[in-house]
Amino acid sequence: MLDATNENTLLIVEDDDVLRDRLARAMERRGVDVRVARCLSDAVDQANAELPRYAIVDLRLQDGSGLSLVEMLEERDPNIRAIILTGYGNIPTAVAAARIGAIDYIAKPATADEIVDALIRPRNEHAPAPTNPIVPEDARKEHITHIFHEMNENVSQTARSLDMHRRTLQRLLKRYEIV
Repeated sequence: MLDATNENTLLIVEDDDVLRDRLARAMERRGVDVRVARCLSDAVDQANAELPRYAIVDLRLQDGSGLSLVEMLEERDPNIRAIILTGYGNIPTAVAAARIGAIDYIAKPATADEIVDALIRPRNEHAPAPTNPIVPEDARKEHITHIFHEMNENVSQTARSLDMHRRTLQRLLKRYEIV
C-alpha cells in the first residue's frame, strides 16, 4: 500500500500496453486503486475527472510529452506524487522533470518495487545509487530491440523511427544477434 489514508489512487500513463498492464496488476496487488491511460489526452481527461494521489507517467507518449501532464498535475495539486518513467533518459529532460514537480525520473526497465520506493520516498531524500547500473550500450541495444519489435520487425520503419540509416540499423541488429 502506498498511502495509509483513503487517498490511494494511482494514474499510470504508458503507451506500451504490456508494460502498462503489468505495472497496473503489480500495483493493484499492493492495494492501490489504479487507473490507466495510454495517451496524454486520456490521462488529462482522467485527471480532470478525479485527481490521483500518485502518477507514473511515460515521458514520450504518442500524442505529447508526459512532462506536460506532470506539470498540469503539479499546478492542480502540489501534493500529487508523480514520477517520470522513460526509456529515453537524458540529463536535460531529468532536470526539466524535477523543475516541474516530478519527484523522480526512472529509466526503463524498472521494477514495481523501485517505482513504489520512488513514490513513497520523502521529497528531500535522494534515491540510492543503483547497485547494478545498465551499461549505455546495453540500454541502446534494449531500446533498438524494443522499437524493432514494436515496428513488427520492419527494418525500414525501425530505421525511420530511430532516425538512423537502414544499413547502420541492419549492422547493429546483426551485431546484437536480433536478426
